[in-house]
Amino acid sequence: MKLVPDTSVIIDGRITRKVESGEFEHALIIVPEAVISELETQANQGKEIGFNGLEELRKLQTMAREGRISIEFSGSRPTLNQIRMAPGGEIDDMIRNIAVENDAALVTSDKVQAGVARAKGINIIYLKPDIDELGHFDLMDYFTEDTMSVHLKADVVPMAKRGTIGDMRLVKAGKETLSDKQLLHMAHEILERAKQDPNAFTEIEMNGATVVQLGNLRIAIATPPFSDGVEITAVRPVARLSIEDYKYSGTFKDRIIEKRRGILISGPPGAGKSTFAQACADFLFEHDFIVKTMESPRDLQLPEAITQYAPLNGSMENTADILLLVRPDYTIYDELRKTSDFEIFSDMRLSGVGMIGVVHATRAIDAIQRFIGRVELGVIPQVVDTVVFIDHGSIEKVYDIEFTVKVPAGMTESDLARPVINVKELESGRAEYEVYTFGEQVVVMPVGAEKPQKASRKADEKVVMKEVARFARGPVEVEMVGDNKAIVRVREKDIPAILGRGGKTIGQIERASGAHIDVRTLEEGRVEAAAPEEQGMTLPVGVQEVKKHVILDVGKKFAGQTVEILTGGDYIFTATVGRTGIIKIPRGSSFIDRILKAQMHGEEVRARLV
Repeated sequence: MKLVPDTSVIIDGRITRKVESGEFEHALIIVPEAVISELETQANQGKEIGFNGLEELRKLQTMAREGRISIEFSGSRPTLNQIRMAPGGEIDDMIRNIAVENDAALVTSDKVQAGVARAKGINIIYLKPDIDELGHFDLMDYFTEDTMSVHLKADVVPMAKRGTIGDMRLVKAGKETLSDKQLLHMAHEILERAKQDPNAFTEIEMNGATVVQLGNLRIAIATPPFSDGVEITAVRPVARLSIEDYKYSGTFKDRIIEKRRGILISGPPGAGKSTFAQACADFLFEHDFIVKTMESPRDLQLPEAITQYAPLNGSMENTADILLLVRPDYTIYDELRKTSDFEIFSDMRLSGVGMIGVVHATRAIDAIQRFIGRVELGVIPQVVDTVVFIDHGSIEKVYDIEFTVKVPAGMTESDLARPVINVKELESGRAEYEVYTFGEQVVVMPVGAEKPQKASRKADEKVVMKEVARFARGPVEVEMVGDNKAIVRVREKDIPAILGRGGKTIGQIERASGAHIDVRTLEEGRVEAAAPEEQGMTLPVGVQEVKKHVILDVGKKFAGQTVEILTGGDYIFTATVGRTGIIKIPRGSSFIDRILKAQMHGEEVRARLV
């Protein structure tokens, strides 16, 4: 019997097992040089399948010395051009030609190779993948029913994480250390299994790193030079929960069914994020939503009807392009790490697809912060409207994200109003954070306690009055304009004594009173509301263009009053005049175009007191 094996059956060990079983005993095994070249290239690239294939050839040589088979090497090594054409089947063609030249049977477990050989009339032996041949493999000896992950490294005692999601502990999974040889043998078993198990696949294969998904097991194999020693880490889910098993389930269920959402599931590693994502997928599918996933690796345990997509040609962007054609109701993106992941998530969400993203974060607000700088700030609430924080297997926090224009908490001047992202606790509706731009910086500000009541504000006025009166000889007027800000009016000649040399005295007063103090003269007076007879009157407005703003000058006399801006008698917008008598409009506002266009046409810009 003459046999020509191709790379697929060398790598997966099928030839050696057939010899050991007696089926191929005393056969002449003709190994094409093209197979040797392919295995050598893979081994040089640090790929485990290359080393596995070379180990299988060594076993065949041992069997030949024992007289169980005969072995020959035939053909020539592929040229550089043939190697470049390997994805198109050039090397497979060289292997088929060796079988024809030697009047031998081609042995393969590659469906395409088998199909082409049959089409050309070549005698073949197709070894269909059969996982029953593999049986038990050594890695599973370290798993118990409550084991979440197993951690094996050369010259280290095997370790495992065992327990429940909320109570996970690291324990020894064996008594003796493992050698490099034992771990490499175990890696060989894993890759053999991945080659033949229809429910397994190799997700990542790089120089020194291989990631395999075997059913619900995600196995990472690391070898030098990537790691400082041979290491195998295997992780699997230890719980399968439904969405009803979580706190907030009622509110959350209504929310995701009501309309397509942008949801972030955040939490530290091992907190149960993927378990909750699976529960969301199950719930949505049960309620007649089309659900797909984007994963690398694909380790979510989902119903067969939910298709799980990997990076297409190594790119999640390509996967997203396909999904936008498929148009699912919801897509689960597991997980967001790189800038490109956040951009793809945002693009799909803005295209109308409901998105559920899994992201590592130590606090719920950190999940939002990871979008800052990657996505325009004003777009974030359109991309993400819900943040779920998972820790120890339970929902610790759910945030509702809203977009509004307001004066940020802690600021008092009305002309500081700006677009603000409100981060609210979902069930109570209480704001916990505000996100906004301040100059060139993006600020994520915790929102403090409730504002003091009126009685406490009066007490503050008395404290400020008492502290200032120690340094002023004349009358003192105090006006509280915020929780911790006061306007103090004194005679002009008392101002130097209140300020002190280098601001030393005013600093002392501010520390003693707990208020930031703006010192003015009594002659400046208080801002009064428009008198009844003034309401409705219009005033001319000066318009000035500067680098980042257009400034409307209403006049200092009307500081603090609310006005309507008009052009040619048509209403444009309503604003509050700043304390210097001006209104600033940032560049990019639609109001600017209307005001400047009216000016070009000779129309007057006016302010109407309201």
